[in-house]
Amino acid sequence: MPGYVHIVDDDASFRTAIERRLKKAGYEVATYPSAQHLLDSLPSENELACILLDVRIPGLSGPELQGRLSEIGSILPIVFLTGYADVQTTVRAIKAGAEDVLTKPVSSEELLAAVERALAHHEVMRGQRTQLDVVRAHIAKLTPREREVFELVIRGKTNKQVANVLGTTERTIKAHRHRVMEKLQVQSLAELVSLAERAGILRDLSGNGQTN
Repeated sequence: MPGYVHIVDDDASFRTAIERRLKKAGYEVATYPSAQHLLDSLPSENELACILLDVRIPGLSGPELQGRLSEIGSILPIVFLTGYADVQTTVRAIKAGAEDVLTKPVSSEELLAAVERALAHHEVMRGQRTQLDVVRAHIAKLTPREREVFELVIRGKTNKQVANVLGTTERTIKAHRHRVMEKLQVQSLAELVSLAERAGILRDLSGNGQTN
C-alpha cells in the first residue's frame, strides 16, 4: 500500500535508519526532529499517511503532540515508538487513539506491519470523513424551519407534537418533513436518526439539554 510516513524523533541517526527502511519498502517519507516541526508543517489529510512518533522528545512530548493533533481534528493515525515501554504509557496512548506502540529497536517486519495497518485505518477514516462532509452539506441546505422540524423529529416528536411546538398545522409539518427527507436523501425515520447521529446533531442537542 503506497503512502506517506511522517517520522517525528529527535535522534537523527534513528530517523535516518527508519527513513531508509521505509523508502526501501516503497513509502514516501518526511522527517521532523521535534513535535513543533511537524505542527509548523502540518501533513495533508488528503494524502494516505500516518505518523511514527517518539514518546520522549524534547519540548512537546509525543503524547502531547497526539493531544494537539486531536484538538485540531487530525485523523492521521499515530504509531508510537519508544525505548522506554511501560504498560501505563501504552494504555494511555491507545486510549487516546494511537494505532500502536512499538518498542525500540523495532524490527523491519514489525515496523512495516504497523505502518500498513495505520495506512489502512487512515483510508477508512478518510472515506468516513468524506461521507460525513456530504451529510453535513445536505443538512446545510435545510431552511431554518426545515431544520427545526428535523431536530424535533429526530428527538422522537410526532408530526402532531412538532406542529404544537412550532405553532402550525400537522399538514404543514408533514410537508416540511417530506422535504427534509428528500433533501437528506433518506427513506425512513430510522435512516434520518442514523444520519443525525453520524453528523453529531443528536450529540449536540443532548449537550444543549434538548433531548426531550
